[in-house]
Amino acid sequence: MGWQQAFADQTRACRALGSGLTARVCESLARAIAADQGPVGRRVKSWPGDPAVGADSLPLRLCGALHALVLSEQAPDLARAYAMGGGADLNRVISDIIQQHDRHILEFIEHAPQTNEVGRSAVLIAGAWFLAGLAQPAAFELLELGASAGLNLNFPRYSLADEQGFQPTLAGEPDSALRLAPLWRSKPPQPAALAITGAQGVDLNPLDPQRDGARLMAYVWADQRDRLARLRAALAIAAEQPPRVERADAADWLETQLARPASQGRLVYHTVAAQYFPQSTRDRIEAALQDAGARATPDTPLAHLSMEADGGDGAALRLRLWAGGLREWDLGRADFHGRWLDWQPKEI
Repeated sequence: MGWQQAFADQTRACRALGSGLTARVCESLARAIAADQGPVGRRVKSWPGDPAVGADSLPLRLCGALHALVLSEQAPDLARAYAMGGGADLNRVISDIIQQHDRHILEFIEHAPQTNEVGRSAVLIAGAWFLAGLAQPAAFELLELGASAGLNLNFPRYSLADEQGFQPTLAGEPDSALRLAPLWRSKPPQPAALAITGAQGVDLNPLDPQRDGARLMAYVWADQRDRLARLRAALAIAAEQPPRVERADAADWLETQLARPASQGRLVYHTVAAQYFPQSTRDRIEAALQDAGARATPDTPLAHLSMEADGGDGAALRLRLWAGGLREWDLGRADFHGRWLDWQPKEI
C-alpha cells in the first residue's frame, strides 16, 4: 500500500471514531508531505515498510509527532489550530511545522505507536467480575501479553461504573483516581471480588510510564479529552504502583510463565494485541495455553481473556477457563477504546 492510501484510510478511521480534528490533521499532513521536498517528505515517500493502518501505522506516527510538539508547548501556532478544531490555517501551520521540526519528526516516527488504551480496562474489570463468579475461591496471578507500558496491569485499581454507579476497585480500595464509565448496551455483569495476588506482563518494546508518559500522551488523539484524562490518571496510579513488564517475545515469555508449577489461578489476557503477533507466535501461545490448561485443576485454574478484532463491530470478547476441564464463553463485544460494552455472555 502507498503512503497516500494509508493517510486516506486513517482519515476515514478517525472520522468513524469521532475524531474530526485528527481526520483533518491527517488530510493536512498528506497535502504537506506531497509538496515537501525536505527530509520528512523524502522519508515518508520512501518508507521501507507497510505504512498502512494496522501495519506500520505511519499516519499515526506523524500525528503523534505533531501532538508531542503541542503537549510540550513547542508549537504554539499548532496548539492554537488544535484548539479551534483545525482552523483555516491548519494546512499552512502543518507545512511550517514539517520544515521547522524535521529532526523531532524524523526521530519520533521511527517508533511504532503505543497508546496503552486504559479504556480497555473496563473489559478487564467486567471479565474479572464474571470470572469471580466461576472460579471462587481461587486467587489469580495476572499475565498480560502485549502490555506496552503496563497500565492495564493496574486494572484492579481502577473503578468501573455499572447500573448502580461506580464500584470499589478489585484491589479493595473504596475509590480510584481512574473511573471508567462506558456506555452499557446491555446489562453489565454482577460486581464480584476476584482475589489477585500479582501482575506482570510482556512486550517487545515496553515503555516506562514515568520516562515515556509524554510519548504515550502524544499518541492519544488531541481532541479526545476523555482519553487524555484517563491516561493522566493511569500514569499517576502507575507512579505509585509501577507495573512490571518484561522485554521479550510474548510466546517465549508465556511458555516460561506457564511452565512454572501453579500454586494458584492464572489469568492470561490481551487487548487488541494479538493482531500484531506473527502467526508463529500466536500458534505457540495457543499451544502453551492448551498444555497448561490440561494440567489446571479447580484449585489452580487457568483463564484466558481476550479482546481482539474479528472483523465485526468493535472487538470480540472471549473467555476460556480450564479447571479440570475446559469451558468457553463468548462474552459480547466492546468498542476498541472502551467507549461502549455490549455484555452478553453465552457459553460455547
